[in-house]
Amino acid sequence: MDILTSATDWARAELVSTPFFILFGILFILAGVGFSQFGLTAMARAYIIPTFVAGGLLTIIGLGLFFTNKARIPQFETAYEADASAFVTAEIERAEGTLKEYQNVVFTAIPIIIAVCAILLLFMTTPTWRASLITTIAMLVVILLIDGTAHARIDAYHKQLVEAQSTK
Repeated sequence: MDILTSATDWARAELVSTPFFILFGILFILAGVGFSQFGLTAMARAYIIPTFVAGGLLTIIGLGLFFTNKARIPQFETAYEADASAFVTAEIERAEGTLKEYQNVVFTAIPIIIAVCAILLLFMTTPTWRASLITTIAMLVVILLIDGTAHARIDAYHKQLVEAQSTK
């Protein structure tokens, strides 16, 4: 198994996945435009700012991840050619750190925040609060879905790295 190919394939798969953050960000922004142009009720108008904020955040996340992973691809080859063993060790450490972050943030904190928002939704009656909570839930669900697939990819990549390290 060529670990450099695995690393490059993982990074390229991330380049395909991260634009979904941008796509959903644009969709949230378009929803905000729609609410601003066609919102007739107080509830519809209350969605304008939250959807713009959520769209901006998702777009920023997507762009940041895209350019980070795009820059990482050429660095893989350089690091691998310099010292293959050190490259594998460094990638294992990075992948393990990322997996821990996913566990803590994506699979623990985000569901808790979604639950808190859902509970608060029962008690908040003003349109601004309700729109903000619903938009927050929607944005976090998008993050959870996209990061769920990213977690599966990095977990598989981590297993390949561990296998490569144990065969040397």
